[in-house]
Amino acid sequence: MPTIPTILRRLTAGALGLCAAAAMPLAAGPADALTLEERRALDLSEYTVTDPGASYFDVAERRALLDRTRNPMLLQIAEDLKTGPSCAQLLALPPLDHRIRIPAFYPQPDAWRVAAQPLFQFEDSVTELAGSYVASGDPYYAECLVTFLDKWAQADALMDFHYTIAEPQAWYSTESMIFAAALAYSIVRNEVEDMHEQTERVDEWMRRLAKKHSVIPGEHPSCCNNHFYRRALYAAMIGVMSEDDDLFRFGVSAIYSALHDMTDEGAMPLEMQRGRRAMHYQNYALLYLIPIMQIVERQGYDVFEMTVNGNSIHDAVRFAINVIEDPQRLGDLAPADQYKGFLLDDQYFAWMEIYLSRFDNAKLSEFIRYQRPVYNRSAGGYVTLYFMDPDAQIQTVARDKRKTLVTEGEEAW
Repeated sequence: MPTIPTILRRLTAGALGLCAAAAMPLAAGPADALTLEERRALDLSEYTVTDPGASYFDVAERRALLDRTRNPMLLQIAEDLKTGPSCAQLLALPPLDHRIRIPAFYPQPDAWRVAAQPLFQFEDSVTELAGSYVASGDPYYAECLVTFLDKWAQADALMDFHYTIAEPQAWYSTESMIFAAALAYSIVRNEVEDMHEQTERVDEWMRRLAKKHSVIPGEHPSCCNNHFYRRALYAAMIGVMSEDDDLFRFGVSAIYSALHDMTDEGAMPLEMQRGRRAMHYQNYALLYLIPIMQIVERQGYDVFEMTVNGNSIHDAVRFAINVIEDPQRLGDLAPADQYKGFLLDDQYFAWMEIYLSRFDNAKLSEFIRYQRPVYNRSAGGYVTLYFMDPDAQIQTVARDKRKTLVTEGEEAW
């Protein structure tokens, strides 16, 4: 079986050009997935918000570690972030208080990227402010983030998004804006002083936004696949901050749903439907499920060890890294000829930093060495800064070395 460096070497330019709860048997299909009605009938009453001040990581503990670490990678990330963005410039950005309409990604990727730029700018802005606060401890960045979000709250921004069954892209795209804001805000919310009025407005705006957005069930499969996990991510975090048990339980329901639908091997059937992108979407689902579990764990619930008919999230993790290592292990679930362009983009592996902060996994540890430092503008932010063990890795793999690792070799992966 090839090692992770071998995997990366096999990702050639030619390969990139090809793409400019009940356990189920391996052959299980979407018909076996938990239905919306079954999901809504779950008794999750035991799950309540216990610590509304808890972010998705312990901010004070991490800042204390960063103050004493001598790890060159962490020190460099922190140094780059200490001089953060100008608050005046960010506050000049107009809130999206108009009707948001976005073209679909796959048919029109260029048009989608143009239309999505203001959304990306918002996500990068809130995430960078949160990262700058963690790196520097300067209240300027925490206060700026609260002020920035309060401006959007007062404008009732993001509330008007176009959605029809045939045109769901604005609904999809605003998902990440909501959880980007929620995760970033959770980092600074309890770090500001004399901003009670502003935080109350932001809390209420986020709660209303999450309720309005999540009440749309979506058509199959977005009702129940990775898009559901994305909605569950903002619901879990906003539920914590606003002490809204219903939203928090919406987040928890994604964990139950994923474990219920999973095959014995850890495959997620609704993600396997993506054919040549099955490997990508198995990983993509974990990008949201692992942060949800981290948020719920921080409320005192041992969901990482939860099993549904013997299946746990660890099975999904093992399946993901095994098929990345050898796509033949997909078996009959999807073609072995898989899209692999995502392997060159560190944002898709933010979940690995969170998982590795709790569990040892040699394959993940080896793989992520070639991705660090990992940044995802919406699903976790500067996760290497927030989660990496200082003893895990001293320095980054040089970009030219990384390029060599992913392009050399005679065999097109």
